[in-house]
Amino acid sequence: MKRFATTLLVTISIFCGVQRIAAQEWSHPCARERIAKSPRHSEWVTVKHDGRNVETLIVYPESKEKRPVVLVIHEIFGLSDWAQELADEVAAAGYIAVAPDLLSGMGPNGGRTRDFPAGAVTEAVSKLNPDQVTADLNAAAAYALKLPAASRKLFVAGFCWGGGQTFRFATNRGDLAAAFVFYGPPPAKEAMSRITAPVYGFYAGNDARIDATIPDTIASMKTAGKTYEPVVYEDAGHGFMRAGEAPDDTNPANKKARDEAWARWKSLMAK
Repeated sequence: MKRFATTLLVTISIFCGVQRIAAQEWSHPCARERIAKSPRHSEWVTVKHDGRNVETLIVYPESKEKRPVVLVIHEIFGLSDWAQELADEVAAAGYIAVAPDLLSGMGPNGGRTRDFPAGAVTEAVSKLNPDQVTADLNAAAAYALKLPAASRKLFVAGFCWGGGQTFRFATNRGDLAAAFVFYGPPPAKEAMSRITAPVYGFYAGNDARIDATIPDTIASMKTAGKTYEPVVYEDAGHGFMRAGEAPDDTNPANKKARDEAWARWKSLMAK
């Protein structure tokens, strides 16, 4: 069984909860240790399209039946250790998690997220071509839906930058069962008319930059006749899905928000 590579497991175990890994900005300090111990099968595949090779992590649930696919869109910090651990948690909930590294081929020597020098990932992600992102996501989704273990049901979920890309992807993909936007901005108003799936928002109470977009988004989605259901988690900060599981996070509202958001997310997917 092929699982996540873990060359630094011992080192991370020593420092878990004390410091973060410098090469993985905003990566959960225990993430590599947790995913290395996961009982679920995972694999890296190369999704090819239009001359691009997109390195994609797939994590399978332990299930006797075919399961829906959840396309996971990473934060502005790239496909970090935390993003990979999140994919494993999605699989633990009973779904096939598909997490493409959207920096594939963009790093030094044609590398991906892990190959960037410290501090360079966020700038690289912010400069990704939107059309390329959409094409990469479509290719990853198409690959996943053809997996023998997959049903034909497709969800998309993203965080921070990935939350905005999730909302945008919903304007470009007609077969989505639902889109789950975690503290990400909305797409252009004129694009909302193309959305066919319900969109569920998960937002932090202490995140005025993103929260300021919610009232207009509610109005615009209502005008377009689309389903948009946002929930704001009081006193939580931006990135609470990551921060809420970090042992060094001092805001209890982040953990509460993460737990409640996970429960809501799983309940919505189970509909």
